[in-house]
Amino acid sequence: MGARNVRACLSPLHAEIETLIWAMKCMRNLRQFQVTFATDCSQLVKMVSEPEEWLAFASYLEDLKILKASFLRSEIIYVSRTHNTKADSLARSVWKQPSFFVHMDADLPTWFTESNMNVYKLMTKKKKKNLEHKF
Repeated sequence: MGARNVRACLSPLHAEIETLIWAMKCMRNLRQFQVTFATDCSQLVKMVSEPEEWLAFASYLEDLKILKASFLRSEIIYVSRTHNTKADSLARSVWKQPSFFVHMDADLPTWFTESNMNVYKLMTKKKKKNLEHKF
C-alpha cells in the first residue's frame, strides 16, 4: 500500500476528507469491498450524508462518489473521541511532532481483524440507537 506524507490542508475539515479518500483508496487496494469507516468528525459525516450542502468541497465529494462505486458496501459512522481513546491519543501525539508521515505495509496488520471487530460492535450498538449515517 505504501506510505503517504500528509501535506498541509486549508482547514481541519479538508484534512478529514482527504484522509477519508486516502483510507478508501487503501481499502480498495487491499480488496476490502465491504467497509465501515469510522470518524470522530461529525461534520465529515454530515458532509458525506448531505453533499449538496457542501459546495466548497464538491471536487472531494465527487472523488468520494467515484470511490464509493468500487465498494459492494461502504458507510461512514461517527464515533466520539471518548469512545475511541486509542485513536484520540494517537492523534494528539501527532500534533506534537513537527511533521507527520504515515506508513502502511502491503499486508494487513495482525490487529486489523481485532480492530474491525471493535468497530463492528460499536457500529451494531449505534444502529440500535439509530445514530448511523450512511453514504
